[in-house]
Amino acid sequence: MNKHRTIYASALALVLVAALAGCATYEKCGLHGCAGDADLSKAVQESIDQHAGLGAPNSIRVMTVDHVVYLEGQVDYGLEKSTAESVANQVPGVTKVVNNLYVSH
Repeated sequence: MNKHRTIYASALALVLVAALAGCATYEKCGLHGCAGDADLSKAVQESIDQHAGLGAPNSIRVMTVDHVVYLEGQVDYGLEKSTAESVANQVPGVTKVVNNLYVSH
């Protein structure tokens, strides 16, 4: 029983840390997000969409919070996942890329 309690406590701690990090960003950036995040998302999306090897336009979704870019979606191969992250990192103003892409094969 103690093993399960430890696992649940660890999971709860991770959820709380994630929630507090989100609150800190909200406090810093306000209700509409940080200045420039929408423009940065658009620039990253355009850069990714220009690479035909990364799939159809808008097949990778881009979201930016406090200049950290989040990539979500599906790619066919691991190399595409790495390429998308590299392309996003090259856009001026991006401070970090969180690559949540998954490989279908």
